[in-house]
Amino acid sequence: MIRTLVVDDDFRVADLHRLYTEQVGGFEVVGIARTGSEALDLVGRLQPDLLLLDIYLPDMSGIDVLRRLREQRRPVDVITITAAKDVATLRAAMHGGSVHYLIKPFTFAVFRERLESYAAVASRLGQVEETSQADVDRMYGLLRPGDERELPKGLSAATRDLVIDTLRTAGEPLSAVQVASVAGVARVTARRYLDHLAETGVVELTLNYGAPGRPEHRYVLAGRP
Repeated sequence: MIRTLVVDDDFRVADLHRLYTEQVGGFEVVGIARTGSEALDLVGRLQPDLLLLDIYLPDMSGIDVLRRLREQRRPVDVITITAAKDVATLRAAMHGGSVHYLIKPFTFAVFRERLESYAAVASRLGQVEETSQADVDRMYGLLRPGDERELPKGLSAATRDLVIDTLRTAGEPLSAVQVASVAGVARVTARRYLDHLAETGVVELTLNYGAPGRPEHRYVLAGRP
């Protein structure tokens, strides 16, 4: 589970982000902070993996929190969630190592996509000791929003998202035949999209040896059990 700390001075927004996070598989909220000093204290005590960090806090800015975390060498990743649209704040968040920058307001679908892309990268980093350039490119690609990821000729974003949603709601690894049946597409179409998503690291390929003969390929979203 990815242990997550929510930081927002508005208790209603903080609770909404908590609810959003708890609806994404593989994440748990371990605490909520409403000031920068409280966030720094809870990071030290709870040692979360991920911080959902607002910029506008009553005692210090989220950027100051981010800088202090880096000064203290706290091993916590940060997703910035804010209404701030100015370039200076964006640049400061990037310099501080924020892995995503979400501008309020946003939909749950956008929020979920950012968390799942982060989880996919975290999962892959936990599986390897050394990376190639292809691995690095693949992991950085996972952090880009889905609509920005390049698709091979003949593949559409709408069908790709349909295949991803099919895997997301399944709760278990699926074969290409099962994905095709649930998504309502041809088996060859499902296989093309699944192969592309596996190549780009969005899904992981497993083998099912339960039946006699050749093992069956099954697919699951990266970062999912």
